Amino acid sequence: MANVYETSEFRNGLKVLVDGQPFSMIYFQFVKPGKGTAFTRTKLKNLLSGNVIERTYRTGDTLEAADCEDVEMQYTWNDGETFYFQNTETFDEVPVSKQMMDGSEDFLTDDIIVSITMFNSRPVAVTLPNFIEAKVTYAEPGAKGNTATNATKNATLSTGATIQVPLFVETDEVIRVDTRTREYVSRVNTK
Repeated sequence: MANVYETSEFRNGLKVLVDGQPFSMIYFQFVKPGKGTAFTRTKLKNLLSGNVIERTYRTGDTLEAADCEDVEMQYTWNDGETFYFQNTETFDEVPVSKQMMDGSEDFLTDDIIVSITMFNSRPVAVTLPNFIEAKVTYAEPGAKGNTATNATKNATLSTGATIQVPLFVETDEVIRVDTRTREYVSRVNTK
């Protein structure tokens, strides 16, 4: 018998099967109304198509676990449309389409280790580390005296990504970036 999850076991990141398709739970909320039975609202992201659906489950309902495996892989190269990753244990190379990267290719650095979710031996999702360190290759000049609020400016990173950074960040500095939100976190002391 396949593994099943009850509503009390729901959590973000849970991989489940809905109508034979693999989904990742991106949101859940337990609701106990004043009248009637409790239920759980969920948002599920289809790992194959990227579509998000909303479903409601009553207490006691179950979902079948998706046979997904997270594998550590190292980024090796790309040809513009396909990105190639190498399994760090078996050294097998796995191609991933630019569409599946979903914009996260902006943060790929040489030899970065990522987590690739495999479903039926096929890659279905790529998860970068939460934070990366990158060099600022270009930062717009900051306007002096423009510090009444949290003022920001555009900066281009060595990875090719363009993000908003505080006015004090300058070209050639190394900064820490949150890859989930594409936001500046801090400077990195390189001494």
